[in-house]
Amino acid sequence: MDYHTQLKQWIVQDEKRMEALFAAAQWRLPDGCLAAGFVRNLAWDKMHEYSRPTVLNDIDLIYFDESDISETKDRDIEQQLKSVSDFPWSVKNQARMHMRNLDPPYTSTADAMSYWVEIQTAVGAQLDDNGDVMIIAPLGIESLFDFTITLNAKRPKPADFRQRVAEKRWLEIWPRLIVNSD
Repeated sequence: MDYHTQLKQWIVQDEKRMEALFAAAQWRLPDGCLAAGFVRNLAWDKMHEYSRPTVLNDIDLIYFDESDISETKDRDIEQQLKSVSDFPWSVKNQARMHMRNLDPPYTSTADAMSYWVEIQTAVGAQLDDNGDVMIIAPLGIESLFDFTITLNAKRPKPADFRQRVAEKRWLEIWPRLIVNSD
C-alpha cells in the first residue's frame, strides 16, 4: 500500500478525525484543511503501533482567503466551531500569516505550509465534495513514515525547531523518532 493510501485509511478509520473533518468542511473555507498535528500525530501514533491515538490538544483549521485577513474572522469561526463540538479548534487564515512569520506573501494554503518549521508538520487533510479524504502535503508525506522530525530547509530556523521539539515533547511521546536538523 502506498503512503497516501495508508494515511487516508488511517484518517478514515479515526472517528474523531472524521468528525472534525466534516465539521470543518461545513464552513467551505477557501483552500481549507486540517493540518499539523491533526495528521502528523496520527501517523506517528500508527508508526509507533499505539492502540489509542494521542490526545488532539488542538485542531488547526487553516485556509487561504485574501479578501478578509482579519483575526476577528478566525476567532468568530473558532467560537462557532467550539459551540457545536468539543474540539480544541485553532483557525488561521494563511493569507496573513506571512506577516507574523516574516516570509514573502504566501500564494495558497499549501505554499504557506511549505514554510512550516518541520517537514512532518506540513501535511493536511480535507474532504472533497464527495466526502473523500484528500491529503495536502507540499513537502511530501514520506518522512511521516521514516520516524524522523526534520527541519525544513526552506525555513531554516534551527532554534525554533529545537524549541518546538522540546516544548511539544515529541521524543517523549514518540520515542522512536529521530531528530534530523541537517
